[in-house]
Amino acid sequence: MKLNLQLALAFATAGLFANSAFAQTAKVASIEGTTPFGSATQYRTWSIGIGAGVTNQTNIAGFNREGYDDLAWNLGYSAYIKKQISPSFGIKATYFGGKTGGAFKDGSQSFEAKTPWSAALSGEFLAANTNWRFFNSFIKPYASIGVGVMNSKTTLTTGSTSVEADGISKIYVPLDMGFKFAVAKGINFELGYQLNWVNQNFDGIQGGQYKNDLFTYIHGGLEFALGSGSKPALNNSNPVATLVNDYTLKYDDLKAQNDALNAKNQALQSQLDGLNSDLKDDDGDGVANKYDKCPGTPSGVQVDGSGCPILVKNETKIVEKVVVTEADKKVVADAIKNLEFDLSKATIRPTSYATLNKVAELLIEKNFSLKLAGHTDNTGSRELNMRLSKERAESVKSYLVSQGANASRIEATGYGPDQPIASNKNAAGRQQNRRVEFTLY
Repeated sequence: MKLNLQLALAFATAGLFANSAFAQTAKVASIEGTTPFGSATQYRTWSIGIGAGVTNQTNIAGFNREGYDDLAWNLGYSAYIKKQISPSFGIKATYFGGKTGGAFKDGSQSFEAKTPWSAALSGEFLAANTNWRFFNSFIKPYASIGVGVMNSKTTLTTGSTSVEADGISKIYVPLDMGFKFAVAKGINFELGYQLNWVNQNFDGIQGGQYKNDLFTYIHGGLEFALGSGSKPALNNSNPVATLVNDYTLKYDDLKAQNDALNAKNQALQSQLDGLNSDLKDDDGDGVANKYDKCPGTPSGVQVDGSGCPILVKNETKIVEKVVVTEADKKVVADAIKNLEFDLSKATIRPTSYATLNKVAELLIEKNFSLKLAGHTDNTGSRELNMRLSKERAESVKSYLVSQGANASRIEATGYGPDQPIASNKNAAGRQQNRRVEFTLY
């Protein structure tokens, strides 16, 4: 009874270890070369196993012993070939051989049964491959049951007399349970406990208390998957868990992409809100608040480019003919050529100041009038381009006024993408269309 308790404790401990091993899983993609619920051709489905262990005339529950309570440990050995039908179920043909014995406690009777061979066909069930939460467990509980034929020859010893019965073949039912440890790719280490029900006379007692004799085979061994090592073994795969893991990975990836896109949209919306704020005209005089030096101008009052009212005097004006020389045109052309803004903004870059300063000096010296026309390509919405072109023209005007030019003689207008000078179908054309034109008069 002490041995039975030890065996029960050992298997309970292994079961707890198996449960902990189940939890040691992580999100990984499907096994390379396979798809969830794919055909069996994606896997290795055949395997062979070899094992060895000890036999005795006992079991954990302590029944069917016919009084053989003095245990005799003997060697047993086994082998099988298995066809995996699904990840959790396979059919195997098993060979078992060895020797089994036992004796009465008082020493009055004992037996020894030699089993040169036995063959059985069993169905094996793997519990770990049915749980959708675990992708590929290191430890897999298994159980198998089958039916077969066992050949054995029993020697019964009563007192000092031994009688050897003729070797006979009989039906037996093996029930095996235990754990498979995935020690390497396509290789499992097995630890099992097998109960074998055999027709009477296995233990030498004719017409005993029990209809069938029973003996135990405690064994360990190795299982090897057959076939190309590039394919995974079907008995070490879990298609439901594979599908769940693949779905989770794709969901996490799409969620990350969506979060990144939302963040980008929020940044663009913030930028657009800033542009709308810059172009806001509270007094409706046609000059944005950002450039309006005289905010709150009454409705209907004519204003200059800086948003300040224009004072009209009752006086006779002498119109003089304005002569624009080639040198004047070159100053303006240089300014246009060197004019640069920050990307998608109306902020003039410092590299443009020198040529703009020369334009301001020309306006002051010759009292020219200047028309500024802002243009863009067709990238983006038309509303945004109209605002940006107007804002850039106004930015140039404000700079010239800051250098002393007469604001009333400078007109700033934005035309957006409506007046292209090149094709918007290529980068070079779009570059030419993003411009501010200067016209002296």
